[in-house]
Amino acid sequence: MNRKHLMTLPALALALLLAACGGGNDNATSVPTPTPAPIDVKLLAFNDFHGNLKPGGSVSIPDPLDASKTVSVKAGGAEYLATWLKTLKAKNPNNVVVSAGDLIGASPLLSALFHDEPTIEAMNEMGLDLNAVGNHEFDEGAEELLRMQNGGCHKLDGCVGKSSFGGAKFKFLAANVVEEKTGKTLFPAYSVKEFKGVKVAFIGMTLKGTPGIVTPAGVAGLKFLDEAETVNKLVPELKAQGIEAIVVLIHEGGLQTGSLNECKGISGPIVDIVSRLDKAVDVVVSGHTHQAYNCQINGKLVTSANQYGRMISEIDLQIDPQTRDIIKRSAKNVVVSNDVAPDALQTALISKYDLLVKPLENRIVGQLKAALSRTANAAGESLLGNVIADAQLAATSDAKLGGAQIAFMNPGGVRADLTPDASGNVTYGQLFTTQPFGNSLVTLTLTGAQIRELLEQQFAGYSNKQPGNRILLVSRGFSYNWDNAKPAGQKVDPASIKLNGVTLQAGSSYRITVNNFLASGGDNFTVLVQGGNPLGGAQDVDALENYIKANSPLTAPELNRVSRSN
Repeated sequence: MNRKHLMTLPALALALLLAACGGGNDNATSVPTPTPAPIDVKLLAFNDFHGNLKPGGSVSIPDPLDASKTVSVKAGGAEYLATWLKTLKAKNPNNVVVSAGDLIGASPLLSALFHDEPTIEAMNEMGLDLNAVGNHEFDEGAEELLRMQNGGCHKLDGCVGKSSFGGAKFKFLAANVVEEKTGKTLFPAYSVKEFKGVKVAFIGMTLKGTPGIVTPAGVAGLKFLDEAETVNKLVPELKAQGIEAIVVLIHEGGLQTGSLNECKGISGPIVDIVSRLDKAVDVVVSGHTHQAYNCQINGKLVTSANQYGRMISEIDLQIDPQTRDIIKRSAKNVVVSNDVAPDALQTALISKYDLLVKPLENRIVGQLKAALSRTANAAGESLLGNVIADAQLAATSDAKLGGAQIAFMNPGGVRADLTPDASGNVTYGQLFTTQPFGNSLVTLTLTGAQIRELLEQQFAGYSNKQPGNRILLVSRGFSYNWDNAKPAGQKVDPASIKLNGVTLQAGSSYRITVNNFLASGGDNFTVLVQGGNPLGGAQDVDALENYIKANSPLTAPELNRVSRSN
């Protein structure tokens, strides 16, 4: 054999092999391109923190040893919330921490005394990324809320205990809160986060009904738009940016009867809102009702994480990098138990403000013979509510202070029970926790007919703005009966409306006291705006302090002022 020919055989074989493998062969099978792996993203959510920097409560969870029972677990507090967030974030570097509103407002003294700056600083340190504005963020008005975001010292009180306030490092979102003059949103409508090249949009909103449950002056010049309509109008804008994964953070919620990770009989505004959302929305993080639930509604994952930092909704998402959409989602409500190491940065921050607030917080204001609960009976009365109404009447009954004959208090303004220590003592800090809004008292004149209208405005159906009953707390000497079976506008028997046993006359005038929130039409008690000869008075918490001092040891009043039929 020719040696030259022998040398070329391997090359010929290689050429034949390559041809067989597809070089120019139309019938050859190409090697498939590997499918990109899904992107895992962890979303950590909480809601209704309300400046509760310290722990002080518990949550009920199913008993691990007996599913038919529950056990109580101490939970909450910024020190433990920060630790739990770190632990959960460590599971996945692709993470984002969000709040569904009411981060501030109606806060304990430790935060409220400093206009909630301590809470903003705490959230900066624990790595909050986004907060959908809630109704309580407007407690001190839109201008003050903008200061929370942008920083700067308070216009009246300055920067207490420090030289400056830098504002929130996280973003406030408010897609449905629009300035009437400019037509622009007060805060950005949404924020976009990117994970391994894929974008996820977070739309933030507060409830449309915010103007009816905050002091009107605080939201003057702002429009609160329909939640679902707002989201649906944003979907095309987001899709134009190549965004398919959409999460809604909304300060509105629902109610359910199951445990923290169930969704039994879910009801409330969130159900209607989610049912109207565009199918492009994947996940809804909710709040406002201080509930815990883990739901599937209208093909969307819907969560809520209790209140006061006592739970975190741990939400796991899988995103297809090719379609850029969420292909898998699951959630679990995790209890922020106090059996972990507290976060050192949070401990230091709390200690700093504790030193400033302790002398005021621990001051004893008086004694109680028994605890005063804010829990209402079937007619709408509560022990603490009656005491607060009595305190406001006492503070304004003098002719020089208003000459009040009746006082009315909104139940939503009573935020905690009042429980004395073993010696019967209660402190200023406890009173402030009960009434944290710093409202002032207003005495004004209403006719008997207007008082009847005020009572009718308590009930659902009286106007399209009243979603549920809001039974006012009333002072000693005033009484009436309402009939649950009667239609809206006719529930209160005029003959039953009495002051010191005498029926009110429709045409006669009476001096009544309310707080400035109610006086300006808060909670949709619009008839109060018509009140004549208004006279401002003391702050509500000061009136309560003075009343307890004057009557120590205070005996709990009877629940006999409001009665209910049917």
